[in-house]
Amino acid sequence: MTTDDPSQLIFVIDDDEAVRDSMGMLLDSADLPHRCFASADEFLAHHDASQRGCLVLDIRMPGTTGLELQQRLAETGSCLPIIFMTGHGDVPMAVEAMRRGAFDFLRKPVNETDFLERVRDALDRESGSWHQRLDRERVRQRIATLTEREHEVFQLVAEGIANKAIASELGISERTVEVHRAQVMKKLGAKTLAQLVRIHLRSE
Repeated sequence: MTTDDPSQLIFVIDDDEAVRDSMGMLLDSADLPHRCFASADEFLAHHDASQRGCLVLDIRMPGTTGLELQQRLAETGSCLPIIFMTGHGDVPMAVEAMRRGAFDFLRKPVNETDFLERVRDALDRESGSWHQRLDRERVRQRIATLTEREHEVFQLVAEGIANKAIASELGISERTVEVHRAQVMKKLGAKTLAQLVRIHLRSE
C-alpha cells in the first residue's frame, strides 16, 4: 500500500546541505510533499504538533542530535514515524533509536529505491495510526453524550453482565435497565451487543 494523503509531509532534517538537496529532489521526483531543515532546532521552531507525515532524520548532528529530537517529540506525544539516517559507526545508536520506537534506519549513502519504499511505509503507518486516533476520539465524543446512569449501564453491558444482574447492582428495575440500554445503543450507533462491546474497547 502507498499513501496519497496530501495532508502528510516528509520532514527531512540533516545538517548536510548536499544531503538535503538530494533527498528533496528524490522526493520531488516521487511527488511526495516535503520540507527540509538544517537542524533539529530549526525543525522544532516550525513544528506544528497537529502536522501529519514522517521524519527522515540524521542521527548525528551539531546542537540537538537526532536521538535528542526523538526523545523530545516522544515527550510531547508525537506519533510521527522516524526514519533515521546513519553514517559509518552509528549503527549502535540506530539500534538504540529503534528500541525507543524509531520506525527504521538507513545507512548513508542511502539507496534511492529503499529510501522511497521506507518513506511510503512510514506514511502508511502514520495514516493507520491517525485514523485509529480519529476513530477513538469520535467514539469518546459519542460516549460523552450519555447520562451518568446510561454510562453505568453501558459499562456493565459491555462487560457482559445480564440486565437482571445490572438491575440488582444499580438498584433499579430490569425494565429501566432495558430503557437505558436502548438509549445507549441509539446514542452510540450500536445495533448489536457485539458492536457495543467493540465501541467500548475502541474507547479505551
